[in-house]
Amino acid sequence: MQVVIVDDDPSTLFITGAVIRRIDDAEPIGMGSPLEALDWLAVNTPDLILIDHVMPDLDGMVVLERIRAQRHLADVPVVMITADTSVKLRVAALESGCTDFLTKPIVVPELLARAQNLLRLRLGQKMMRDQAAVLRSRVEEATAQLRQQAQELVARLARAAEYRDPETGLHIERMASYSRVIAESLGLDPDDCARLAEAAPMHDIGKIGIPDAILLKPGRLTDGEMRVMREHPAIGHAVLQGSEHPLICKAAEIALGHHEKYDGTGYPKGLRGEEIPLACRIVAIADVFDALTTARPYKRPWPLDTAKAYIAERSGSHFDPVCVDAFLRAWTSILAIHDAHPDPDFTGTDDAAFR
Repeated sequence: MQVVIVDDDPSTLFITGAVIRRIDDAEPIGMGSPLEALDWLAVNTPDLILIDHVMPDLDGMVVLERIRAQRHLADVPVVMITADTSVKLRVAALESGCTDFLTKPIVVPELLARAQNLLRLRLGQKMMRDQAAVLRSRVEEATAQLRQQAQELVARLARAAEYRDPETGLHIERMASYSRVIAESLGLDPDDCARLAEAAPMHDIGKIGIPDAILLKPGRLTDGEMRVMREHPAIGHAVLQGSEHPLICKAAEIALGHHEKYDGTGYPKGLRGEEIPLACRIVAIADVFDALTTARPYKRPWPLDTAKAYIAERSGSHFDPVCVDAFLRAWTSILAIHDAHPDPDFTGTDDAAFR
């Protein structure tokens, strides 16, 4: 453990250093100039600092104040060595961050005992800090594992839904990416953007409860069939609700609300405006845009500009105007995502409807 001794008197440096060497694992570092000491302390962190009160250039109080002004030295114990026993000096030094005092002339047993005690406290402080760092690391590791497990669960559930849904895994990937860039364009926190992209693939998990005759029908749905299809948000929410994990909770929220419309004409609850969670308002744009611009068993893909115009025209009715503006601002990124994940060649019908 390093003990810095700052004193302009060479004999005091010698005696103090000899006492410090009697302490196991203690290394004295003597400095006769306060300016030299401050330069060294600017880039080093000792375990104890002993400073003389009366020195040329800078006195001990100024050195103490400059030590405490540096974050890496804020909790290093500092002992002031002085012949001045006045209460005024001691109070001022304590208020400036002094840990202890030694009175000149130095009494060797007292110096030895005080230095040993302060070094033991410093060692305990460092051990507690190390233990706290280890604990923090373990908590972060456990949290990361839980997050990874939740991400894997979401991915596997989304993959399971693909076996019954005519939409491909590329739709899941694209609309999740669209959702992320819209959220980023809105200026949301990076963690919120990431969680949204991770949860968005679960938006249609409720389709696992829709009969194949309706889900896979190549043409338009009848009114009755559409009523059944519109049950999938509630089914998805029922599958995902009740979890304490933030990612699953977000996925449940999106599953329930991604077909709500800004003007209140959506389903299943007919929510209006900001009653609709922001994540659902974002995913609604991403989901519809991808549905329009990619082939489905019941429709051909729309041109990108036509789909863009469709979204813009329904700002304030189907879609949140703020989210639409964010989507338009992110248009270059939207195009890049679309081009990076193309679907296989179209084999569906000419029906232009979409669900």
